Order: sequence, then structure tokens, then C-alpha cells
Amino acid sequence: QVQLVESGGGLVQTGGSLTLSCAASGRTASSVALGWFRQAPGKEREFVAAVYWNDDNWLVGDSVKGRFTISRDNAGNTVYLQMNSLKPEDTAVYYCATTRSKWFLSNAANYDSWGQGTQVTVSS
Repeated sequence: QVQLVESGGGLVQTGGSLTLSCAASGRTASSVALGWFRQAPGKEREFVAAVYWNDDNWLVGDSVKGRFTISRDNAGNTVYLQMNSLKPEDTAVYYCATTRSKWFLSNAANYDSWGQGTQVTVSS
């Protein structure tokens, strides 16, 4: 089992930036990639970004492309989500999760360990 702890959420104005962190511990060697998802009240969980642990490949969801960047620090098993040009529609609880599958990283059903989430609120 992998334990995940998110941090870095908060309140920011439109156009501002935040960096979320996800610290992974436990059986991290069993996972292939780490993804970020978000969920706003009354909405489905949405894919944000994902990165593989062992190479430089990553992908970002269409709704955040050009504004959000995902990166990793293998030495510390930490993944970061840099969020720029934030909009009110980015307001959600952001979750990180790990998967043992190398395919379909945008599908939440492929992830088996989840963090508790961190709230991001963007004011207009």
C-alpha cells in the first residue's frame, strides 16, 4: 500500500498561482505513475495531470493545458503540481493518487491509492 499526503492548497485570487505537493511513502516501488485529480461540488472527478515515476513522460488534462505543470522529485518521492493563471473554475478538492498501470492514466478507476485531498479555492 502507498500512503499519499497532499499539501499546498489554499485561497488565491483569479490569475494567481499555487503549488501543490504530494508526498508518497510505503510501497511506492509497486506504482508506475502518480496522478492529480480534482473534484468540485456536484461534479465528477476530473483528471488534471500525471507523471511516470521512472521516465520523463507526463500528460496534462485539456482543461488545464498551458497553465498547470506536473513534475517529480524521485529522491524524495514527491510530485508537484504547479498551477498558474488560476480561474474560479479551478476551485475543487485536489487529490493525488498512484497507479500500477502504465496505460489510461486519465482514468481514475485505474488508481488504487489516494490521498485525503487538499482544497483549492480561486476567488473571482
